[in-house]
Formats: sequence, C-alpha cells, structure tokens
Amino acid sequence: MEATTECAADPRGPSGHVELIDGGLVPRSPQTVFHLRAVRLLEWALLEQAPDGLDVFREFSVLLDERNRLEPDVLVVPLGADTGPTQDCLRSEAVLLAVEVASDDSAARDRDFKPRMYAAHGIRHFWRVEEGGEGFPVVYVYELDPATRAYVPTGIHHNRLRSAEPFALDIDLTAIDRW
Repeated sequence: MEATTECAADPRGPSGHVELIDGGLVPRSPQTVFHLRAVRLLEWALLEQAPDGLDVFREFSVLLDERNRLEPDVLVVPLGADTGPTQDCLRSEAVLLAVEVASDDSAARDRDFKPRMYAAHGIRHFWRVEEGGEGFPVVYVYELDPATRAYVPTGIHHNRLRSAEPFALDIDLTAIDRW
C-alpha cells in the first residue's frame, strides 16, 4: 500500500485502527483493561478541565509527514482544528498534547520512536503513561525544547498529576476505575 500525505488515505485494519510508521502499516493490537481505563480517565479529566477554546480527541490520527501517520490515545487540540464531521486526521501543528498509553506490544515505540516523531514535528507536550504499582497509571510528562526540537522530562507523576502546562490540571490517577 502506498503512503500518501492526504488524510483520507487511511486503510483500516481488523481492529479498525492502523498507524503508518516509516511507510509501513502497523495495526493496533487489542488493548488491555488497564489501557482502556487509563485512556478513559485521561480523556474525561482533560475534557472536564480544559479551558474554553480547547477540545480533547481520543484515538484520532495525526499526519506527521508522508511516511508517518500516528494515532495517539488522547489528543488536546484547539477548537476549530477539525474542519468538519468527515475529517479523519489532524496535522501535527494543530496538536497541543499527545498522550500514549504504553502496552506490552507498543512500549518500545511509545518510549522512543513516537516521542522523537512528535518532537520533530513540533508537538509541544507529550505524555507517556505506563502501568505502575497497584495498577495505577504513572504519567511521564515531557515538554518540547524549541532549540533542540527534543523533549525534556518535566515530571513523573504517581497517584496525582498536577501541571500548569498545557493548561492547569489536577488529575487523580488513583481514580482509574472510578470514571
């Protein structure tokens, strides 16, 4: 299958979700209960706390370049980043925050490849989420250094995520099974 820079060129795999990574199609594996709950917790908490003018998307494609179209688990974008109900991806410059919840099959990509790609394409904030002790999420928070176009760590959050960027946030990570 030929890669393209057009958003509409999104072949769907059996799960309905694939990513274009370095020109090759990578289907997303079935997700664990932890993954589902962590994505839900962050999506709903971000929606609840986002200021006017921002929106939160779940599992939505981001076109980085002609060979890479990734699908972060959660995204924060400005209202108006979407052009209508038939749009099927966003360009990287529209993304304020990309969140990846790592699983066994995606951990290497979520720790190395994806952060490098998001940084290279100017996405200012990146969170990597992994399962910690007692099944609670641990959130690794990064911010883009504009001089190096690389992420620098700004915190590792256990039990509670408090941050001023990309907007004021206070998320109880132990509430993973209460949302």
